[in-house]
Amino acid sequence: MKNKYKKVAVGGTFDKFHEGHKKLLKTAFEIGEEVEIGITSNTFASLKGNIDSCKERMSNLHYFFKDKSNFHITVLNDPFGTTINDHDFDAIVVSEETEPTAVKINDIRLKKNMSPLDIIVISFVLAEDGNPISSTRIRRGEINKRGDILK
Repeated sequence: MKNKYKKVAVGGTFDKFHEGHKKLLKTAFEIGEEVEIGITSNTFASLKGNIDSCKERMSNLHYFFKDKSNFHITVLNDPFGTTINDHDFDAIVVSEETEPTAVKINDIRLKKNMSPLDIIVISFVLAEDGNPISSTRIRRGEINKRGDILK
């Protein structure tokens, strides 16, 4: 099967690597020949609270994609990464939560006379209680990485 896009961006903190992250990343690989994964730096991620180290989060990504070679991981120090400077991107894969960032990226790209990215929005993966699986909920001890209720 020929992938739809040549170069796809996907980004996040990827803390407490869970089913929602897996869905987001799998989608990027399904539609992109080449995938650039932006992962938030320790400094940028620390704005969210107590987050696993960037090294640990990168290790999780490399392990998840041990059978793939068509990706590159970059460190994000802001919400936009290389998407606002690299003309080669065709699309960006985001969650419902991060869609507004993708819209801002396109606004910036248009101001720079760059082509806008196709925005592919992935629906949340729901936990057992019907609410989205999130790293925040996992850190709080409410659910595990599969979305099972813990308390």
